Amino acid sequence: MIHKYEVLSVTIHVIAVGKLKEEYLKDAQKEYLKRLSRFCKVEVVEIDEEKAPDNASCLQEEKVRQKEAERIRKALTKGTYVISLALDGQQLTSEGLAGQLQSLMLEGKSDISFIIGGSTGLDGALMKDSDCKLCLSRMTFPHQLARIILLEQVYRGYKIINHETYHK
Repeated sequence: MIHKYEVLSVTIHVIAVGKLKEEYLKDAQKEYLKRLSRFCKVEVVEIDEEKAPDNASCLQEEKVRQKEAERIRKALTKGTYVISLALDGQQLTSEGLAGQLQSLMLEGKSDISFIIGGSTGLDGALMKDSDCKLCLSRMTFPHQLARIILLEQVYRGYKIINHETYHK
């Protein structure tokens, strides 16, 4: 079991392309950041979304992903463990994510970054350089909603790690 003082030394970065626009999403993010604050430090970094023309070609979308990847790389802290959200990533249960977070902490990884791409996804080279790829669901979610789902699952993971009850 990880002791509370060990858990609090972890910093989670959520690096997300795009800004939350709707108030209900901002409120949800604020609520989960507040809940998570008793378990770890959390930093949300919003990366400017690159403008893509309507009906962009595959090449244009690739250029968008590359420009966003440059901004993401600048936001990553040195030595951070990088988890990219991707449809072809590993699907975990909530308990599985909790186990992965706990394993990372036990390995001494105290800086963990989750990357959420924009509307065109994440750059392939950036995903290849990631330590892990995670799939929240095979369903497609707006990237702003994916951020809230991720924060909720990280919070749930910490509740599981600490053997605290949380609604099912």
